[in-house]
Amino acid sequence: MVELFRVVRADKGAVLVLPADGLDGEHEPHRVTLDRDGLVGTEDGERLVPTVGDWLLVDETRASLRPRTTALVRDSAGATSRVQALAANIDVVLVVEHLDPDPDLGRIERMLTLAWRSGATPVVVLTKADLVPDPDGMTAEVAAVALAVDVHTVSVPTGQGLDALRALLVPGATLVAVGPSGAGKSTLVNALAGRDVMGTGERRADGRGRHTTTHRELVPLAGGAMLIDTPGIRGVGVVADDDALDTTFADVAALAQACRFADCHHAGEPGCAIRAALDRGELAERRFDSWQRLAREAAYQARRSDARLRAEERDRWKKVTKEYQRGLRGPGRPRP
Repeated sequence: MVELFRVVRADKGAVLVLPADGLDGEHEPHRVTLDRDGLVGTEDGERLVPTVGDWLLVDETRASLRPRTTALVRDSAGATSRVQALAANIDVVLVVEHLDPDPDLGRIERMLTLAWRSGATPVVVLTKADLVPDPDGMTAEVAAVALAVDVHTVSVPTGQGLDALRALLVPGATLVAVGPSGAGKSTLVNALAGRDVMGTGERRADGRGRHTTTHRELVPLAGGAMLIDTPGIRGVGVVADDDALDTTFADVAALAQACRFADCHHAGEPGCAIRAALDRGELAERRFDSWQRLAREAAYQARRSDARLRAEERDRWKKVTKEYQRGLRGPGRPRP
C-alpha cells in the first residue's frame, strides 16, 4: 500500500516523516532510509536529495518524491554547480533580520531574491525591536528596499508584532524562517508555536546571538499550519532568474528599462537612466552595487548549471553509445 508522508527533517541517508493525516503536532515522526546516494526518484525520472517540506509516496519497497510546488534553493557551497533545496512546498518565506545589531540591507535584498525565486510569498520580520531606541525609523529604512513586501517589527519578550505574524498561520500553510545566526529565528518559531520546539542560545558578549539551530526542521502546529526553522546563513549563493531580481530591485529594473541603449552597462554611457538617478541622489549607490553583485552571481551560477547539464547529457549519450556498440558485438564477441 502506498502512503503519503511529509518530510519533517532530512539527515544524511534518511529522512524523518509524518503521515499526511498526522500533521497535527501530536504524532511522532518515523524514519525512512534512502538509497546509498541519499536520493529519491521523481515521477519524471529525476533523482533529487529530499528536503524538509517534501512530500513522499512510500510503499514497502521504495519512496518517490512528489513534484514540488515551490522550493527555496541556494547555490551550493564549493565548486559544484548544483543547488541545495532548503525547504519545499512552502507558502511564506519569513526573512528574519535583527534590529540589534543594525540590519544588513544587502543581506535582506539577497534573501528576498531567493524568496521571490522560490515561488512563495516573502515577508520581512525585524526582531529585537525592544533593544533599539528607534525601531520605527529602522523599519522604514528596511521597507524602502523591501518593495511590495510586508515588513513586520517584532519583539518576542514584549509580544510586539506577533499577532500580525500569527495571522499568517492559517490551516495548511507552511512557513519557513531564514536569516543569519542570532536573528532570533528559533525564538520567533517558539513564540509562534506557543511552546518551546526549537533550542535557543544566549547572546554573546558583542551583542550577537549564538548559533543554535543545526538542522532544518518542520514543526506542525496545533492549528494546522507548519513552521520550518533553518540554521543561520552567513553567506548564501544566489540562485535567481530575471523575474526574481527584477521583483526585488523593481526600482532599479525600471530605471534600466529607461536607458537609451538596451545593452547599457551603466558605466557612463550616454542616456543612462541609472547613472542619472545616482547623480540626482534618487538611487543609493549601495542599492545599485547590490543589484549588480546579485545579477553577476546569478549569471555565474546559471552558466555553471548549463555547463553541468551539458556534461551530464554528453555522459548520457556516451553510455547509450557504448551500450549500442556492445549490443552490435553481441555477447562474447571480441572488440574489432
